[in-house]
Amino acid sequence: QLQLVESGGGLVQPGGSLRLSCAASGFTLDYFNIGWFRQAPGKEREGVSCIESSGGSTNYADSVKGRFTISRDNAKNTVYLQMNSLKPEDTAIYYCAAVSFRAGATLLPSEYRYWGQGTQVTVSS
Repeated sequence: QLQLVESGGGLVQPGGSLRLSCAASGFTLDYFNIGWFRQAPGKEREGVSCIESSGGSTNYADSVKGRFTISRDNAKNTVYLQMNSLKPEDTAIYYCAAVSFRAGATLLPSEYRYWGQGTQVTVSS
């Protein structure tokens, strides 16, 4: 069974950092592009960052550029999202998702086929 599991969320003060992990089971991530998305209460799910299967190309939402970094370790079947200089507006449930490398890496949630259950990130003093 194909499964994605996020971890690493929690409560952090403004200006702090967190590293989210997205671990895959039941399949290898080598042939999948991975996206990170978030959804705050009352808002639509939005794309945060994505990375191609080879790790050679990444993309970020304007709101997180310069603060967040996506990376992947295919040997560990895991993708990471390093989040620095966190702001209260980053508070949301964060999801990772996977799509075949043939489909391209985008920040559009509708393009992704497999989803994790999400991890809560709360930025508050």
